[in-house]
Amino acid sequence: MSRTFRVVAYSAANAAADMRALYTWRIWLFGWLGRMLAQAVFFALLGRSAGSLSHTEYLAVGSCLMSSVIECMAVISSTTWERAAGTLEFLAAVPSRPVWVFFGRSLQWPASASVTTVVSMFTVSPLFGVAWRPSQVPALVGLIVLTSLSTYCFGLLLAALVLNANGARNLVANGASLTMMIICGVQIPVERWPAIVRVVALALPPTWTLRAVRAVLANDGTVALAAAGAATALGVGWLVAADVMFTMFLNRSRRTGRTDHF
Repeated sequence: MSRTFRVVAYSAANAAADMRALYTWRIWLFGWLGRMLAQAVFFALLGRSAGSLSHTEYLAVGSCLMSSVIECMAVISSTTWERAAGTLEFLAAVPSRPVWVFFGRSLQWPASASVTTVVSMFTVSPLFGVAWRPSQVPALVGLIVLTSLSTYCFGLLLAALVLNANGARNLVANGASLTMMIICGVQIPVERWPAIVRVVALALPPTWTLRAVRAVLANDGTVALAAAGAATALGVGWLVAADVMFTMFLNRSRRTGRTDHF
């Protein structure tokens, strides 16, 4: 356990350095955060144009939480950057399970995503009729962090799958984000989709964390806890799946002496 913690900590230090190299506070604040706030406002305005207060609130909450999902999918691209940077061989040689190396290596995304979503949820959603009580704030913040981490674990699996398909990284990242935006209850209730689509949606963590957030807003603690538990279990499950895929990659690389294919 101590070795795993050290691997994640050292990898996370590299992630923090990457974040500082990628963003200044001005670029993050006025560039990235501004973009995500604008997106949440745009979708909430669609609900207002339909003349439905309840639908406006529904879209506002879903669109704000979606900020976390979109940013966490950046792990797919940043993981494939390792090959272009020439560091993949070094990461594969770390004497630890490779999933912990890659888990820590892109932790800047769920960290930034959590901050972005907290700001969005408490600035945009109140503009569209969502009233958060002070007693709801701790649960809401916790669910936002859970959304970021569980979605990040799902993104790690996708990153492992496209590690040798660098050209597909943006397609997969954007496709995954759009799919979750469409089917996870961000804009349309999951129950309105056909059964096969619901099955897919229920396997994705944002479906459950969004359900939990809406339950917190409705003061339904039982539903919120159950949904948060489901999201946690799914996050762990996707992390285990990512572990399997990264381990397959590492074992193949050790046998062949190459990291350019599975």
